[in-house]
Amino acid sequence: MSETAVRRPWGRALLWLALLGPLFFLSYGYANSVAAQRVGVPSIVFGWEHAIPFWAWTILPYWSIDLFYGISLFVCRDRRELDNQALRLLTAQAIAIACFLAFPLTFSFVRPETDGVFGWMFDVLLGFDKPFNQAPSLHIVLLIVLWVRFAQHLSGAWRWLLHLWFGLIGVSVLTTYQHHFVDVPTGLLAGWLCVWLWPEGARSPWRAAAWARDPKRWRLASLYLLGAALCAALAWMLRGAAWWLLWPALSLLLVALNYALLGADGFQKRADGRLSPAARWLYAPYLWGAWINSRLWTRRAPQPVEVGDGVWLGRMPGRDEAARYAAAVDVCAELSAPSTLRLAAVRPMLDLVAAEPQALRAAAQDIEAARAAGPVLVCCALGYSRSAVAVAAWLLESGRADTVEAAVAQVRAARPAVVLGEAHLRALEQVRAGAMPISVQAGAPAT
Repeated sequence: MSETAVRRPWGRALLWLALLGPLFFLSYGYANSVAAQRVGVPSIVFGWEHAIPFWAWTILPYWSIDLFYGISLFVCRDRRELDNQALRLLTAQAIAIACFLAFPLTFSFVRPETDGVFGWMFDVLLGFDKPFNQAPSLHIVLLIVLWVRFAQHLSGAWRWLLHLWFGLIGVSVLTTYQHHFVDVPTGLLAGWLCVWLWPEGARSPWRAAAWARDPKRWRLASLYLLGAALCAALAWMLRGAAWWLLWPALSLLLVALNYALLGADGFQKRADGRLSPAARWLYAPYLWGAWINSRLWTRRAPQPVEVGDGVWLGRMPGRDEAARYAAAVDVCAELSAPSTLRLAAVRPMLDLVAAEPQALRAAAQDIEAARAAGPVLVCCALGYSRSAVAVAAWLLESGRADTVEAAVAQVRAARPAVVLGEAHLRALEQVRAGAMPISVQAGAPAT
């Protein structure tokens, strides 16, 4: 590798730091001053928080995040990584400041008197940081953004040391009496949102965004949006432990956004069949529900079925089930595939709606190519719709079925419970209309 190839963009990093540094202090101070002028700024505090100890020494890890903030721009290997990191930091600031201005909160505990070096560090901190700017904790938001960046560049003992120190930073927001507990999970969600918006190793959720044209996608988006609003309303009315409902509220809001605008890219499923870490955190309540739903619906027929010529149709397998297949084509957008599943292709499709014909053609070609390795599993959450229509498209594309009716009949003969509606049939008609034998398209052996 040439010297030019590994040269880090330090000049550009300096420019970003010159922009982000002043912006951080100016916007943070402005939000503090606005809250200070208001009367009766509330607090959200649980009774058990009074048992949290004050550890003066944790001001050291608390302060250290400023150092990591600056260094994070200089560890980036290339311009793309640097710009991505800077945009995450900028987004973190924008989200946190917007929340501070819209929903100001105050810290309600009295901090014990501290002397010595630690006391001096607290005095300097209090000269700038007033007891406002609480939820989400900007410290925690930045912690996630910085943790992800440094973990990408470290391994072995250094990586474990990073985890230990960043864990201390996370604890320090409570033990320095800077934040109440509610600021921590809200900060975690905001941090992962920044990483989700500017991903690496997965497609950005907004680069190919387009408003849905399928009315069913809008109906589903409306239902998920209603669920998000209900969770948020219950959290606001019940308070206390009900604040945890803000997590499923955000999760359902993002699912609604996927159906209305972002499509399957919003779930950030990677080529290895796993959702990105940010997506797994943000969508966790929805993902838990989706997995439970998949197991409940398929409990009476959990095993895949063979449609023909070594192509099997089924639900997303468990770790033990996955080893039975030489290859798999995964068309599920929301569930991660087990690491034991040997993936030939990942073609994420949204649940309960018909995929685009071009996506079905691509999946059909993936299935035919994968057959060379042995038995192929085509899977989605249940194995009743997305994977079924993908197999039907394969039957049409490969010439194993001449009509949509014949393809669907062959799939239903193997699994009678498949659910294919009019929209699926229309998509398959478009696949059939443009079908060319796969052997001609891809140069594969005739079957």
